[in-house]
Amino acid sequence: MIRHVSKAAAALALVTVALTVVGCGSSANTLILYNGQHEQTTDALVAGFEKATGINVEVRSDDEDTLADELLTEGSNSPADLIYTENSPVLQFLVDRGMLAQINGSTLAHTPSKYRSPVGEWVGVSARVSVLIYNPHLISESQLPTSVSQLADPKYAGKLAFAAGETDFQPIVTSYARTYGQAATLKWLEAIKSNAGSHIYPDNETVADEVNRGAVAFGVVNQYYWYRMRAELGASGVNSRITYFAPHDPGYVLDISGAAILKSSAHKAAAQKFVAFLVSKQGQEIIAHSISFEYPLDDGVTTAAPETPFSQLQPNPITIQDLGDGARAISLLRQAGLL
Repeated sequence: MIRHVSKAAAALALVTVALTVVGCGSSANTLILYNGQHEQTTDALVAGFEKATGINVEVRSDDEDTLADELLTEGSNSPADLIYTENSPVLQFLVDRGMLAQINGSTLAHTPSKYRSPVGEWVGVSARVSVLIYNPHLISESQLPTSVSQLADPKYAGKLAFAAGETDFQPIVTSYARTYGQAATLKWLEAIKSNAGSHIYPDNETVADEVNRGAVAFGVVNQYYWYRMRAELGASGVNSRITYFAPHDPGYVLDISGAAILKSSAHKAAAQKFVAFLVSKQGQEIIAHSISFEYPLDDGVTTAAPETPFSQLQPNPITIQDLGDGARAISLLRQAGLL
């Protein structure tokens, strides 16, 4: 997440504040959701919630780091009632700045404690896991690294792709730094930057597409990008495959998507209902049967997609607290010239 507020974001925030003052914020029966999640996931959940409750939700989508910067600038004048993100560090960033409200205990109880805020100010909704996507016409599975540290091996020069600016990549950097330390992580980042060369892309969709079409041998993404691509292109249009790092490797990271209520919201009761819906059986079933290809966090709900079962994943046991607000990863990525 970018920890400074750009001029554009500041200008947008001022416009938003002005609109709120003249009465263009959310009405009594409309919630404003700042959405950093993939729109397929959010649209399905919002439609289900509106049908179940009669409460309208106005969705304003952008990158989660951009939304966090906007909220920081808008402060108590923000029109937002809720924020829904792909990754936990964004939410922790807002927790640390005292911007989030307490989630009802009955809602928190739907999600295992390791997948929600330690202080109860956001709740995990779904999960994704980091994988290697590769093109078997360019590299065999046996030639792939089994550890994220091996991405720095010079033999992968010109073969590796990743999206350094994606907030999905930050938890991997944090995980690596927690395992090997700051200095080793900076050296690793510099090495993978060199190996990737021109294959450092703006987002994971591009990484998946470039690997699939044979422009680069392999890359690092979250698993759902590959499943979504396969759903869109059909089996005959997919030339790539995915595989995992070795069990518990620092590169094998589970990312938690979560939702929170802004302390400044004027519609907290309705906002609590929305968050409760996301983690309810109905909300979790929507995720399980949608084209989001994310893992529901409710123990009693399993994804209908042909993915590795959630219970069989073996990620690095890094905690929500360990991932923090992402500042450590951002600092290292900047030092390496990747942000």
